[in-house]
Amino acid sequence: MENVEPNQVPEGAQLIDVREQHEWEVEHAKGATHIPMSEIVGRLDEIDLDRDIYLICHAGGRSVQVGQYLEQARGWDVINVLGGTDAWIAQGMPTVYDDKSK
Repeated sequence: MENVEPNQVPEGAQLIDVREQHEWEVEHAKGATHIPMSEIVGRLDEIDLDRDIYLICHAGGRSVQVGQYLEQARGWDVINVLGGTDAWIAQGMPTVYDDKSK
């Protein structure tokens, strides 16, 4: 599994966020597709195999687990985003967030 920094993810890339719904709603990478880790097996048809598959989670642990499953059980090549959404935000990458304080 290849690992990349958030700033190495190309604009418009197929970025799969594997966090749970409540995490996704707080803030997520702009353009990402939300498929929680707990639902990945049942939603594989939503992943475009003709494009690179980038995986992201909160800090990097779950995306590695999903990546290992996709590589070992499905034979897919995937790319893990190091540091997850925390690193994505820290590097100033574009996000979408739900500010409930307003």
